[in-house]
Amino acid sequence: MNPQLEPTVVLDSYWRFAAERHAMYLRRLEDPIGPWTDDPVLRAHRFTNTYRAADRVSQYLIREVIYADHRSVDPTDTIFRILLFKIFNKVDTWEMIEHAFGPISWQAFDAAAVDDLLTRALDRGATIYSAAYIMPSPDLGHARKHSNHIRLLSRMMEDGIAARIARCGSLREVYELLRGQPSLGPFLAFQFAIDINYSDAISFSEEEFVVPGPGALDGISKCFSSIGKLSPTDVIMETTAVQEREFERLGLSFSGLFGRRLKLIDVQNCYCEVSKYARVKHPEFPGIAGRTRIKQSYGQPQQALSQPFFPPRWALQVPVYKPAPQLSAQGLLF
Repeated sequence: MNPQLEPTVVLDSYWRFAAERHAMYLRRLEDPIGPWTDDPVLRAHRFTNTYRAADRVSQYLIREVIYADHRSVDPTDTIFRILLFKIFNKVDTWEMIEHAFGPISWQAFDAAAVDDLLTRALDRGATIYSAAYIMPSPDLGHARKHSNHIRLLSRMMEDGIAARIARCGSLREVYELLRGQPSLGPFLAFQFAIDINYSDAISFSEEEFVVPGPGALDGISKCFSSIGKLSPTDVIMETTAVQEREFERLGLSFSGLFGRRLKLIDVQNCYCEVSKYARVKHPEFPGIAGRTRIKQSYGQPQQALSQPFFPPRWALQVPVYKPAPQLSAQGLLF
């Protein structure tokens, strides 16, 4: 790696985590019951997949929101669907809206009716936002957070953001455009840009641009005692560049996502996850966040994984996995 980087023992755990967490994903595709790992930290706590696109919500976004056969392929409509889904980032919320109003499209979108639907859901005690990350509320004159978000989305679409995104010449341009919207900070703007880039509305490399999130910054601070004059973005790019060499150095088997190597977004994601992993594995490294425990414990999944589906232009050769029976609440087959 770059000689300015001074790695700690946590860096080796970074690569071991990336390899083993991905191996768990592949094992679960073959075997819905498990166990899928002997790593005590991975067995006890919940972590996202090594590859962001393989996570449950990303898979739903790609398969159902973007590429489902009945969806419009018009770029404006596609970008609208992605933004609406990602604002809440919750499958139940998306399905609630579709159940009430039919297939979601910008042309048929009734902002007031959707606002009312979500208000009534909240009043019943429903959760409409994912807990994966915080969605700050823009100040657009409404008392409730979701009302402001619905207004923000409507205003963005009315201002032609979809056409402007489609005209962008790079992933960075898409990010900068989203970053200019009320309440979309650097982390969310980058995540939204990556999600839009899963579609055919735009088509940029995931190796050209990355924005480290707070968790990744903490992970980097644990993996390196010093990064010299490099920026965290430089560290992620360097890590991405040397991945094959590092897996080989540690004797780790890693063939990627059906042949796809880790991209910048995945390496960034793994730094975020290793910041949590190290709280248990390497408590002597507090990082810049100083957190000491992992909030989410692992529970046996109640549902087998669906057949993986990724953006067609990635051209991944994904095996066809045998459909597995659903699991009971105890994690046993019916």
